[in-house]
Amino acid sequence: MSKTAVSASASHASTQPTQSQVPGAAVGFRARRRRPGMYALAIALIAAGGGGGFLAFQATGERTQVLAVAHNVEAGDVITDGDLVEAAVQLDPALKPVPASERDGVVGKRAAVALTQGALLTRGQVTTQTLVKPGERLVGIGLKSSQMPASRLSPGDRILVVSTHADGQGDTGKDGDSTGPQQILARIVRVGEKQQNTGEQVVDVAVPSQFGPVLAAQAATGNVAIVVDGPGGS
Repeated sequence: MSKTAVSASASHASTQPTQSQVPGAAVGFRARRRRPGMYALAIALIAAGGGGGFLAFQATGERTQVLAVAHNVEAGDVITDGDLVEAAVQLDPALKPVPASERDGVVGKRAAVALTQGALLTRGQVTTQTLVKPGERLVGIGLKSSQMPASRLSPGDRILVVSTHADGQGDTGKDGDSTGPQQILARIVRVGEKQQNTGEQVVDVAVPSQFGPVLAAQAATGNVAIVVDGPGGS
């Protein structure tokens, strides 16, 4: 064989891939063939995760129909159907609103406290009892700002209704000695709105039955004032 033929044969052999090179190329080719399947698996996992997130969102975003106050209701007033409205809210464990399904059971009961428009209605704000107890009478007293404290009065406050006189003198005893103004222990049931033209505000108070007529007569003259009684007062 000539040197030229041997050289050509050697040159041709050098251009052929060696045995060590072939497996690497084949592996790379097979790896590329597997990638679509891996993509499909990744997409499936993402979809599953997204679905779980959606279900979690639905669970945490679930809303419940409850009762809310349609407009202001004074303490002691009978609650009517028009006083209520249904609201869909996401409940907080700390809240205990009345479910909308109990609407018929709430209508006809009384507001235990003043109800504010837009607030959720809770069980503690509704009562079946009247705010005037047995043995008491309800008396309305018209008061001006000078006849009551500037601090806000609220239902349930214990007060003293003090009888005053136009001449500033107190009551007189049998011996002619001044015994001081007459005082009647009472409990505020309702505080009315202040009248814009007169500035007068009507306060409904519950008093023992025997003092009802006396207080009503005094209130009609306007010669009364109220003093807020502190805890444990007489």
